[in-house]
Amino acid sequence: MSRIVLKGERVSRFHTLITWENRNLILTDIGSRNGTFVNGVPQARTLLNDGDTLQIENYQILVSFVTSSLHTHTNTLPGRSQIFFNPKTNQPDPLTSTPKPIAPVNQTFPPADFLHAPFVSPLTLKATGLPIEEIDYLTIGAGLGSFIWVDLLRISGVKVNQIMALGIEEKPYARYQRLCLNSQIPPHERLRSNSDSCPDNIWGWPSYALREAYQEIAQGRVKTALKLLWQVFAEPALAETYTPRAQNVFASIDREAKRINWQQIYRYGRVLGIRKTNDGRYVIAISRTQANKRERAFILARYVHLATGYPAIQFLPDLQAYREMTRDFNRVVNAYEDHQHIYQQLEKQGGIVILRGRGIVASRIIQRLYEARKYNSKIQILHLMRSPKAVGNQFGKSRRRVENHFEFQPFNWPKACWGGELREKLETANFERRIQLLESWGGTTTASRQDWREIVNKGLTQGWYRIVFGTVEKVEKLTENSTITTIREKGLEAQIKLEADFIIDATGLEAKVQTNPLLDDLVTHYNLPLNALGRLQVANDFELLEMRSVAVALQTGKTAVVSSGNGTPKGRMYAAGAITLGGPYAPVDSFLGLQYAALQSVSSLAAIAAPNVKKLGMLRSLSQWLKWLKNQSP
Repeated sequence: MSRIVLKGERVSRFHTLITWENRNLILTDIGSRNGTFVNGVPQARTLLNDGDTLQIENYQILVSFVTSSLHTHTNTLPGRSQIFFNPKTNQPDPLTSTPKPIAPVNQTFPPADFLHAPFVSPLTLKATGLPIEEIDYLTIGAGLGSFIWVDLLRISGVKVNQIMALGIEEKPYARYQRLCLNSQIPPHERLRSNSDSCPDNIWGWPSYALREAYQEIAQGRVKTALKLLWQVFAEPALAETYTPRAQNVFASIDREAKRINWQQIYRYGRVLGIRKTNDGRYVIAISRTQANKRERAFILARYVHLATGYPAIQFLPDLQAYREMTRDFNRVVNAYEDHQHIYQQLEKQGGIVILRGRGIVASRIIQRLYEARKYNSKIQILHLMRSPKAVGNQFGKSRRRVENHFEFQPFNWPKACWGGELREKLETANFERRIQLLESWGGTTTASRQDWREIVNKGLTQGWYRIVFGTVEKVEKLTENSTITTIREKGLEAQIKLEADFIIDATGLEAKVQTNPLLDDLVTHYNLPLNALGRLQVANDFELLEMRSVAVALQTGKTAVVSSGNGTPKGRMYAAGAITLGGPYAPVDSFLGLQYAALQSVSSLAAIAAPNVKKLGMLRSLSQWLKWLKNQSP
């Protein structure tokens, strides 16, 4: 790790981290007070490309990749990279002069007229001379939420040349797969997903269990196939709930992506801003800068879909403070960060690990540490929990089971939230009641998998796994190779100090709108309402009603609505995923939840006769399913 020291009153002690992850250069603002700007846009975490300019306080830093004949792929960073200071940057000596603030980097893009106007004229965009593309349907994110929405549009009759998916990774599951790998779910392990929750198949049949059983029979493993089928038939009362293997899910998405021509629909680009246009559409300012190529452009779209996923990794405040103070990113990590080095070192030298959080990811980390103990039995786990959990949440007559302070539930929500009476109850509830219902149904749970429960019981019996309760007061570096966590148990005045070699934060991901610069700008600019959970407030069809775009006449300093009648073309904006939690649907970040949101929004588009969107009635659904079965293009 190399350290660059910048001097200035607005430079935090530990401001920004640039790391090499999965053959990409990643910038992470590590909680700085005044932020880090990439090409003039504040960023919490983003991929860096050749030619990008960082701004930290008065410093402008140019990122330049050293080209090599051995590295020609535009998405791959060469063997070496350099970060240059802009020679025109004002870099006064803070001891002898007062730094003067400078204008934001690349202040001409997005233009000031774009940033400050409630409506933007396409004619104004043309005057910039920058490339402009027009499209009917645009989805932002290009992840699983975008993929499922595009899939449903294609099944509903929309052509490839009418759809665009904007993102920075071509594979729609790339980020999800990376989070799985980091949180110790390798390809052969099973996800926390239902058998018929198939991102590649909106009909849910044949399910993952049926497909896996067929594969087992084809390989002569009939008993294994029958066990899988029994598992689905008898779950959850008589058998453990079936969940698919990660590798099977990704392979099925690859197949469907090829079938719907995802490669032609996907476009590389980082979205820098979204504004309504005066002709009832939306304009999206994007950066397409890549290695050896610097490009800005505008996209004009009639229907926009926001599927940006989780904006950031959630980090407990005391652990964030520790990292800012010590610059120790190796011994204190988040479970969703790449932290393979911890298991490699433990397998060689042993050590003590403090685990924070007790959900599904924590269970998987415990399993991984258990597997590491096969190589070194000197590995100890201290599972730090804020308080005991003796009794599970209850709704009506149903109560969740608790064992060793883990609250069990097959999935993150009761199954009736997906398509049963709890879904209907939530849709018809008002905003206040929705929060009450979600608190009753949700909370941190993990799957009741027998192997996980056996590992915990074995660890408690043998003494290498221990549960500790208390509120963390501070985390400090004890030596170069260890940390010390000071906690206080409820009702006790005495402090308890826990020494450990590593700390793993498995408390989850952050989904509040303010953590995403793009969404935060949209909410601020158009004064969009947020729900009680700090997420986007959406209608039952997942539309952002306040973002509906109508044709207007732009006058000098004024805006006048041309018409509000039925004949006025109206652009619509929808959202999906974790950024909508608190709305009409509970499991919004699940495979089936993303499919439900897509179904609702596409049905809404069909109802207003959006171009080529046909209602998915019985005959069309059957014919499209047969095409899916034969792997034919929609």
